[in-house]
Amino acid sequence: MQNIMIVGAGKGGTAILKILKESEVLKVQVVIDRNENAPGFILARKEGIKTGTCWKPFLNEEIDIIIDVTGDDEVFQAIRNAKNRKTVLIPGSVAFLVAKLMEEKEELVIKLKNDSYKQELIFNATNDGMVVIDRQGKVILFNKRAEEIMGVSKEQAIGKEVLEVIPTSRLLLILKTRRIESNQEMVLKNGRKIITTRIPIIEENGTLMGAFAVFKDITEVVNLAEEITDLKEIQTMLQAIIHSSDDAISVVDENGRGILINPAYTRLTGLTQEQVIGHPATADISEGESMHMKVLQTRRAVRGVPMRLGPNKKEVIVNVAPIIVKGKLKGSVGVIHDMSEMKSLSRELNRARQIIRNLEAKYTFEDIIGRSEEMVIAIEQAKLGAKTPATVLLRGESGTGKELFAHAIHNASDRKYNKFIRVNCAAISESLLESELFGYEEGAFSGAIRGGKRGLFEEANNGSIFLDEIGELSANTQAKLLRVLQESEIIRVGGTKPININVRIIAATNVNLEKGIAIGSFREDLYYRLNRMPIQIPPLRKRKEEIPILCRRLIEKINRDYGRNVEGVTEEALAQLIIYDWPGNVRELENILGRAIIFMKYNETLINVHHLPELRNRNSRNVSSLGNSNENHTLEKTLPEMVEEFEAKIIQETLNRLNGNKTLTAKTLGLSVRNLYYKLEKFNLEKNGMQ
Repeated sequence: MQNIMIVGAGKGGTAILKILKESEVLKVQVVIDRNENAPGFILARKEGIKTGTCWKPFLNEEIDIIIDVTGDDEVFQAIRNAKNRKTVLIPGSVAFLVAKLMEEKEELVIKLKNDSYKQELIFNATNDGMVVIDRQGKVILFNKRAEEIMGVSKEQAIGKEVLEVIPTSRLLLILKTRRIESNQEMVLKNGRKIITTRIPIIEENGTLMGAFAVFKDITEVVNLAEEITDLKEIQTMLQAIIHSSDDAISVVDENGRGILINPAYTRLTGLTQEQVIGHPATADISEGESMHMKVLQTRRAVRGVPMRLGPNKKEVIVNVAPIIVKGKLKGSVGVIHDMSEMKSLSRELNRARQIIRNLEAKYTFEDIIGRSEEMVIAIEQAKLGAKTPATVLLRGESGTGKELFAHAIHNASDRKYNKFIRVNCAAISESLLESELFGYEEGAFSGAIRGGKRGLFEEANNGSIFLDEIGELSANTQAKLLRVLQESEIIRVGGTKPININVRIIAATNVNLEKGIAIGSFREDLYYRLNRMPIQIPPLRKRKEEIPILCRRLIEKINRDYGRNVEGVTEEALAQLIIYDWPGNVRELENILGRAIIFMKYNETLINVHHLPELRNRNSRNVSSLGNSNENHTLEKTLPEMVEEFEAKIIQETLNRLNGNKTLTAKTLGLSVRNLYYKLEKFNLEKNGMQ
């Protein structure tokens, strides 16, 4: 900023003062005139500029320029002689000319500012980024879009080397080569993708002024292109999946005309694309209504609808769902399953279920049917027992479902995720039972596996073990079992070291343990250990009201096992089933129903009286027997006594027929040899001279 002193405040001085007071580079410090009423003098006071009648006191080093507008040569010479050498003295005429030039400059500057502002508005309004550098490579223009794309503010960019702002910029190369680079792709440091054009700035005379770059952010465009590519890939993938699927698939448009089928559809129905594509959805149906049309009308999916398709009337199951895009129905897609394949899968599933049944407890309390008061009590007791670690003793006749209860108790306990081991104590010979239950050490007996073997109690550790026919255990095994119950430990055969175990014991028996205690075949102390929570399961004859429900459940099971489709039992046949007393309980009921289904014709769906000839004959004998008893007004024996008498008679007749061969007799009657000996002793048949 240059400080000025004006000497002379007349018209000339006033004019110069008016021009200079608007200047940004020249500042009037003082105005001098002998006449204090001069116009320039008065204007200076108004503007707050110093005034005086003599120039000498103000002539100091702070004044850079003195403008003499007095027109008096003597004053001019006096000032020139008195001023500092650094101070510039300008005559009034020259000063006026300079002032005029400065005024024009200010106007040009204002005009340039306006033009620059307009250009900046244009640069910032465009959607393209712009960067301009001078010939030294410094940024001189950086618009708002460039700020957004680069992530650098204008203040950080202007005046900086271009490589400091944009490290990957090629504008310096453009300065060297003076060549235009058009539509070049570039990846910025912030990951944005741009397409840019770089142009050198050259005047008409060939002088290089700098270079500029115009660029557009194409990240969104590239992403959109990638999405389109991905969509095409997905479409190709979906078509490949649909065509590789073993399930038949058909797709129709919103008008119900076929637009897509896969090869599996052709294999299943025998219909080609020419017979389906563009044709109504009913074109492939031989029996039933079009599920495609139903779904298009209701906009709701349908599942598991049986139909017949194609010229061969293929039996299928159809699932159809609507295709809705942004609330608009675009068509429907159907997945068709071959029934023959489903039947094959069902058979495989049954095989898998059989395998699983050998590995874990397969029944729960939901599988137990019980409506009678006694059965409901037994189920409630079993549920209570499942919640405790106490030993449970299941008592009931053969075939009442004791094993079913054992499974359910295990599955309702906190041990359900551990092993459930089943042991039929009557089916394993006495010599093997002990080693099977408790395991053995190496060399315990001839034929022992090297390294020994874990017993079933060890296998069931932290789980449950079901000991069926507990009443058939030998005295030695009973003693070892008592140790398990008392000490929670076992000793392997041939071993001396006790092994701690944590096993829940569920025992079952169909014999009278109290009678076994009386005759000395069952330990009393073991009985009290086992009988801590006894559950009595009632026989079927005491809950005949459950026979209809049991029939339905058993028929479903037999249908799965035999691949049949029997629907139920007629009222007449059901009456025969209810009349019968069922000494074999539910197992006998299953046997009767299974035999009936085996001999039924495939077009028969209901079990009738003529399918139960054996049961009908038994009922006839029972009615005859009851008639005779009614005539005598009394029954000489109770039912259990008559059953035992009949059982003893059958054993005796079989022994006689086989010349007293007990092994063959046990095999013929489906008993273990050990069980046969027990029954011989129970019925006193040995004492009657049978060998």
